[in-house]
Amino acid sequence: MSQHPRDSNRPEADPFTERTPRVVAARHLTRRQGRDKAGRFLVEGAQAVREALAWQGGEVHELFVTATAAERNTALLQSASERGIRISEVTDKAAESLSETVTPQGIVAVCDAVPRSLESALQGTPRLVAVLHGVSDPGNAGTVTRVADAAGADAVIFAGDTVDPHNGKCVRASTGSLFHLPIARSRDADEVFAACRQAGLRLVAADGYAKQDLVEASANGDLAQPTAWVFGSEAHGLPDDVVAKLDTSLRVPLYGAAESLNLATAAAVCLYASARDQRN
Repeated sequence: MSQHPRDSNRPEADPFTERTPRVVAARHLTRRQGRDKAGRFLVEGAQAVREALAWQGGEVHELFVTATAAERNTALLQSASERGIRISEVTDKAAESLSETVTPQGIVAVCDAVPRSLESALQGTPRLVAVLHGVSDPGNAGTVTRVADAAGADAVIFAGDTVDPHNGKCVRASTGSLFHLPIARSRDADEVFAACRQAGLRLVAADGYAKQDLVEASANGDLAQPTAWVFGSEAHGLPDDVVAKLDTSLRVPLYGAAESLNLATAAAVCLYASARDQRN
């Protein structure tokens, strides 16, 4: 195909601008309300788009690409074209209007939303699940999703008043992991906890003030059990009333002078501790 793709229905047309109706419609997906209404979201960057194309859980509806990005990603666009996905060339300004980054990459896909129902995400016999409760920073939420994927977790659940997993920064921080494992979300945290227990998971709070730490829990064999780790907000952690609803709480031991670990780092330590013990 040409290095400068045009919409298949308008082969001689100029690139779409930021005012072209389809670009305007796609721009609504940069806001949560627009995403929820359409059931779709935007994926930016060649690697993330490549992961979206390989995803079996939904459909890629359209690609917007600048001429420069098209020249850099001919194989990717060829793959999309062979699958019948509409590819539309856009101006740099139009690409910027669809981007939530300082330096747009010039290639954006419109994809089906990823979340499943709680029952679907937790089907079978899950052994390791990450639950994000009240996490507001999209970069942290996306990074925890990436960590959960790397640790072999069975699902990630966005619970309560937590950032949208389709938020542009969250999608970028997940580096494609959003497409690798089941994602569910529910504003009802109690519903999430009940579903995890129904799936046979022990609910464990990651709490910097817990009496027991990961080392002790590992020595007792506790981390080898099927576990849903519950992580709280960056600033305040988990509220006391939420911790009280869970089965236990554990802290990451701090051997140096640091006051605490950030959310994504703590989640990596906790999830890998469980992953290690479950595989021994």
